[in-house]
This record gives sequence, structure tokens and C-alpha cells, in this order.
Amino acid sequence: MNQQIEHVILGTGQLGLAIMDELVAAGQPVKLVNRSGRVNETLPAGVILATADATNPDEVARVTAGANVVFFCVQPAYHQWPEKFPPLAASVIEGVARSGAKLVFGDNLYMYGPTAGQPLHENLPYAAATRKGKARAQVANLLLAAHKAGKLQVTIGRASDFYGPRVTDSMAGEMLFEAALHGKTVNLTGNLNLPHTLTYIRDFARALVILSQNEAAYGRTWHVPSAETLTQNQFIKLVEAEIGQPIKVRTAGKMILRLIGLFNPAAGEVVEMMYEFDEPFIVDHSQFAATFGVQVTPHAQAIGETVAWYQNQGELVAAVG
Repeated sequence: MNQQIEHVILGTGQLGLAIMDELVAAGQPVKLVNRSGRVNETLPAGVILATADATNPDEVARVTAGANVVFFCVQPAYHQWPEKFPPLAASVIEGVARSGAKLVFGDNLYMYGPTAGQPLHENLPYAAATRKGKARAQVANLLLAAHKAGKLQVTIGRASDFYGPRVTDSMAGEMLFEAALHGKTVNLTGNLNLPHTLTYIRDFARALVILSQNEAAYGRTWHVPSAETLTQNQFIKLVEAEIGQPIKVRTAGKMILRLIGLFNPAAGEVVEMMYEFDEPFIVDHSQFAATFGVQVTPHAQAIGETVAWYQNQGELVAAVG
């Protein structure tokens, strides 16, 4: 590939690959980076895959050399965030600073903590008392401090719980879509009649690309646009309409999740975040909208695209089997 690759994506998970799709659709060559040197799908033309350990700043500098923008989408295992996320962020900051590229971080909303049902906006303090919320706050502070110090340019885009193609490990991932498509009971948590913002993964990726392209985006955080906030029950009704059959739902409380956590550390880590489902969880993206406009996919369309992806995965598994 002779064309200069200006976009590097650290991490080949659900968000990293969604950003890849967005850039490829715009005709941009892309370098993906992960530790293993493998991905579970055929990469489009114009995309190369490089290997690096993101916890090593020398390797980060090597794979981002010559880039204009680096998307920070790699993260430790969910239950290891407190110990491993801040050092990882420090390594990425150091490596990207050496390459001279701009850094775009795909973030979540854990750092704010409970808001008593008030909408979440970017000016809220980082008041989380949870382990993972404190880790996220520490990472954001490291990134923004590096920008303020002139080490590199940084912008942060924050999304709520997301769903969509390739999204499996989410409250609206395979526990919902795959279970529903197979007629199994869907396990959810919290009060299903409270509003809870969900972000479509492709909208998240599009917003991060928009941030990467605008100088006004750097040096601060932004809540990326999401479609209208629904209750979990309302969202389930839309999924039912798409798949053409009713969905059986049960809710899991803290005790059940703690028991599951004895065998699945990630599931056990959900317990401290259950406040997000026991009070209204509404994300305000008005600052992004006022600055860059809003491009969001209606939930019904996004659910249709998500169901199609899950159905295709099932067909691929059947074909291989």
C-alpha cells in the first residue's frame, strides 16, 4: 500500500471495527492495531493489521508513526480496569505523543456516578464512588492533562451503553439479541420502566470520526449523539417488532449477579454499576449537537441492522459447522 495511512486504530473490538467501517466508507486507508495480529473477519481493501503491545509506549510510537489521528479503542478486561486502564492510557499517551498524532478516545459515562435521575452532561463533576468509575475518571484526567500540558492534542467522545453489529458484551448485546432470536429468555437488570439512553455503535463511531476532523473538538469531552431515550421495555418492544415474535424477559438482581460473578468476573463487576438501571439514565448530547450537528440512526433502523448482523453470524456458524 503506497498511500500514506493517516488513521490508526488501537484495538480491534466492536468500537475499533465500527470506526474502521466509517473511515473505509469515506475512502480512507486504515491501520488496525492489536496484540495478536488476528481479527475474526475479512478486512476490507485499504485496511492493514499491525501488531503491537499498547502497554509499551515504544511499540505504540512505532505503529502510530506517520499517522495524523489515532483512535484509542483498546482496553483491559472489564474486571481489570482499576489496575490496568490508567497505565495503559499513560503508555498510549506517551507513544502517540512521540509520533505527533492527535488522539481520540472512545469513553463511557462511569466517571460521573449517580445523578439522582438528572440528565448527564459534560460539566458534571467526576463523582463516581465505584472502582471502575474512578478508573475511568483517572484515565480521562490523564488524557486531558496531557493535552493541557501541550504533550499532544486529545479529544474524548463518550457514549452510553451501546448496541449494534459486532456488539456482544453489552446489556443490549448477545444476552438480548441472540437470546431473543433463539426464543430464549432475555436477562436484563434494573427497573425496565425507567428511561435509559442507548447508543448505536455506528453512531458512536461516526461521532468519533467527526471529532477527529474538527480542531474545535480537541481539549475537552463530548457526549456523542444517541437516538431518543427509551425504557428497556420500550426497546424490547422494538426488537419484538423486528423479529416478529414475543420476547421472554427476566431481571437479575444484585444477589444473582454476585453469584454469577463467582464464575464470571465480568458479570460480578456489573453489580457496582446497577445504579445506572435503578434510576433514570438520560444522556444529554446537546453540546455536540450545537457544535457539529446530529446524525443519529433511529432505533428501529439500528435494531434492524443489529438483528441482520446476528442472523448472519448464525448462518456463518451453521455453514462452518
